[in-house]
Amino acid sequence: MKTLVLVFHPHLEKSQVNRKLMDIANETGDVTVIDEYAEYPDFHINVEREQKLIESHDRIVLQFPFYWYSSPALLKQWEDAVLQAGWAYGGGHALEGKEFMVAVSTGSPADSYTREGSHVRTMEELLSPFETTFRHVHATYLKPFLIQGVATSTEAQIDQAVAQYPAALVD
Repeated sequence: MKTLVLVFHPHLEKSQVNRKLMDIANETGDVTVIDEYAEYPDFHINVEREQKLIESHDRIVLQFPFYWYSSPALLKQWEDAVLQAGWAYGGGHALEGKEFMVAVSTGSPADSYTREGSHVRTMEELLSPFETTFRHVHATYLKPFLIQGVATSTEAQIDQAVAQYPAALVD
């Protein structure tokens, strides 16, 4: 299985988690990793290149920090540009049979993403637009890889969570 990890972090150099996730993914066999903000600092996405990358991989991972209950702006731009009618849906079936997963880091701890928690919604609910999108294009949506509570985690706790990423990428 060939895995493509598309990293969407606008300030990767300051990242506590996403840089480490990207580095460990780069060390994992049959995994291609791309820093999308480095590729497209002007937000002008090369749609043909992105579509060819997706077509040549079995599993696509969208990796990003959770920003205001959503993803960074470039990921939304990427979705709008790349997942085109006639290719991904609306007569196109390029994503059928592909596996999609999101790898998300949050500053808040996991227990704050519950009905009783400070965010009053679960991560499953908040990430449901991704699930709906990939089900719509007949792809398989995999369980998200989550690293939560980054703002209060120790370096050792972050490293322990990051160490689990390679298995999620290829299993």
